[in-house]
Amino acid sequence: MTTVERNGERALTAPLATPTDLGANATRDITAAMNLILADVFALYLKTKNFHWHVSGPHFRDYHLMLDEQGDELYAMTDPIAERVRKVGGRTLTSIGHIARTQRVLDNDAEYVQPLDMLAELCDDSKNLVARLREAHNVCDEYHDTATASLLEEWIDQAERRTWFLFESSRRG
Repeated sequence: MTTVERNGERALTAPLATPTDLGANATRDITAAMNLILADVFALYLKTKNFHWHVSGPHFRDYHLMLDEQGDELYAMTDPIAERVRKVGGRTLTSIGHIARTQRVLDNDAEYVQPLDMLAELCDDSKNLVARLREAHNVCDEYHDTATASLLEEWIDQAERRTWFLFESSRRG
């Protein structure tokens, strides 16, 4: 236990020490891999919602609904990722700033993006996420972390589906 001071009051805090049979190296490496994934998923979620909110044009309804569905799927990944990090004994991301410092997905703050360019950009981001999920899977395989690897396999399939839908939707006549 350590003592910290908050708002002029002293409080005892216990270190985060989740029991796990994984070694310190496994905890460190799996935590690092999964926190990178978590930051990327949050960044891709927000980019997807940005495009969902700002899409326009003749295919508005189809794109708007697809991006909303994809955003929901991405957001649904965030809690299981963070909880997996905690289950293996690690600490996870703590703030928007932490996400911004960690993410590898590039933001798009443009005032206007053509709908097909939105889809193409998200398609590339989704394809990159698949590759990063596979990298994280390799880390889990190295340490025989089948539970995290199993989750990653499901998310790889989902990300491949999002990539496929974005690719097909962005094809030019």
